[in-house]
Amino acid sequence: MSAFNIEASEHGLYKPRDSPDIHFTIAACCIFVVCLFGMLGNGVAFWFLCFRIPVNTYTVYIINLMIADIIYLFSNAILMMLQVDQLMDIHPYSHGVANTHLVLEIVCDSSYQGGMFFLLAISIERCVSVYYPIWYRCRRPKHQSLIVCLTMWFFACLISCLENIVCSPKCFSIESVQCTGVQAMSFVISICISVPLMIFSSTILLIRIQKTSKRCRTPKLYIIIIITVFVFLIATVPVKFMWLLLHLRYLPNGFQTMLFFFASILCTVLSSAVNPYIYFMVGRQKKQKKLKSKGSIHSALHSAFHVEEDEAVKTFKDNSSISYIKA
Repeated sequence: MSAFNIEASEHGLYKPRDSPDIHFTIAACCIFVVCLFGMLGNGVAFWFLCFRIPVNTYTVYIINLMIADIIYLFSNAILMMLQVDQLMDIHPYSHGVANTHLVLEIVCDSSYQGGMFFLLAISIERCVSVYYPIWYRCRRPKHQSLIVCLTMWFFACLISCLENIVCSPKCFSIESVQCTGVQAMSFVISICISVPLMIFSSTILLIRIQKTSKRCRTPKLYIIIIITVFVFLIATVPVKFMWLLLHLRYLPNGFQTMLFFFASILCTVLSSAVNPYIYFMVGRQKKQKKLKSKGSIHSALHSAFHVEEDEAVKTFKDNSSISYIKA
């Protein structure tokens, strides 16, 4: 929720400050640059995974995660441009600008919720594939990844609409019953359900790494999931707690809403921006350093999302053949 909309709800419509706040303007510009940096990385990784690397079970989730990150970064980039416009008092704040803010915030929150759901789905599915490999190879529905992603997009959009329409800026400021219920629901879904499941699945993968690291190479997908989940938790969990405390008026009277707004946006934007660079750094091998940039990116992403699966399929087929011969 935009800090400008929160302030606007208190007096009907936001009135520009008498003098621009240079500190918040610089913060908005820095967030804008981070958004561009993140969109570039996600765009390059998206192109390789869609057009240069065969799609598998996990890349379906990763591609949807990249789409969510790109939408989130793009929406925040536009929001920061509008924020700078208002901070510098270039154009008066109007109902048209307020409606634009609302649409962008719905899109922004939808992509944020979707990214969280996709990250949760891939971590849980990887754990299932580790502990139930036969079911995963033989009985898993063929289009499960696509169905799960579409369902998660639907719920992400639904939650976002509830947060921004039912819990409007005016309802947020006066702590209406409807807004409190929506904020509580969002908090339960994010913190009480999604976060514990992420931590549980990441812990299982860590235990698996400890058991297999001495015998064979650690799967890179495990490392990617753990690092991505860790970055997400560090960047977003405190923000969720703070927004709930802000709504319930548990923060001190001197708490600066604008300062927290820009700090929270910067944390979540960084979380979305670094994901493709995590994929590249984990997937890269020493021998790839001498390769050209294009080939290096392709090899790193293929190594991150396909090498372990190819080896697992080969091992599974070999074990099945051995069992058939013995029988």
